[in-house]
Amino acid sequence: MPVLRLPPTAAGTEIAGLGHADASRLMDNHELETMMDTSDEWIRQRTGIVTRRIADGQTVADLAAEAARHALEDSGVGAEEIDLVIVATTTAEERSPNTAGRVAEALGLGTDGAGERGPGIVDVNTACSGFEYALAVADQSIRTGSATHALVIGAEKLSSVTDWTDRTTAVLTADGAGAAVVRAAEAPRIGPVVWGSKPAMAGSVTISPPTGTFAQNGRDVLRWALTEAAGHARSAVERSGLALEDIEVLVTHQANLRIIEPLAEALGLADRVVVTDVTESGNTSAASVPLGLSRWWHAGRIPADVPALLFGFGGGFTFAGMVAMTPRRD
Repeated sequence: MPVLRLPPTAAGTEIAGLGHADASRLMDNHELETMMDTSDEWIRQRTGIVTRRIADGQTVADLAAEAARHALEDSGVGAEEIDLVIVATTTAEERSPNTAGRVAEALGLGTDGAGERGPGIVDVNTACSGFEYALAVADQSIRTGSATHALVIGAEKLSSVTDWTDRTTAVLTADGAGAAVVRAAEAPRIGPVVWGSKPAMAGSVTISPPTGTFAQNGRDVLRWALTEAAGHARSAVERSGLALEDIEVLVTHQANLRIIEPLAEALGLADRVVVTDVTESGNTSAASVPLGLSRWWHAGRIPADVPALLFGFGGGFTFAGMVAMTPRRD
């Protein structure tokens, strides 16, 4: 019988660089006071959010491409080396082409005139856990020989699906993008993903007809985050072969400061570097983990070459997490 042959595989993968794109306009809580029945104090007490960014004249693909360029610059990897682009988003403007295709076009990938094929282009829609799903796909693709260098991007324009009269959701949503360059490594620097879903909560976070606007059952999401999230996050650490004591950075979905802080406490990581970019950037769904990670990385608030726990959860209802070493610094 014929026997299939697998290509030589990489021992592991690593994040070589990080980048982000802040949406063009800064919106503070006082601006929201003019749009709905709310107050700066009410928003801060319930969410921790002080400001958020809103994309005026920018598409999801624009934000994704800007973050990708930043990550490429940080990594030192040339755009011509990228053979896989994965974009996690739930707010793509187009059904076809996908957002990853628009990013490849914007970066000029596969257009060097040599007749070589362009990169694989994939969109992932698991909402707020999207970046972790995408990172896992990139890791597995490189380790099995299907790719060598990947751009993994989380990008969202939640302002386009926000009901600006609903203070339960409008005070949360924002726009932005974060990106990582992933490549083969001599030893694993991205651990196995723990991913899954809770189908019974599929209706807890939605962007559905007839309104097409973001809605959620905040109590259900909060209850899940406070009772179940920590167990799945622990599993991701265990799958990596490390212990929680080894984790030096925690980057969870930037849903709400009142979720991030209790989750850090439940994991025993409150005294580590806990990314709380939600206070400045708001909730950017699939973009929130890479956006916060990159913003704090480039601000020097995250150490190099240490284990970071990345964990996202949200619409679907989905969750995903893994341990990844932060990039090295030259």
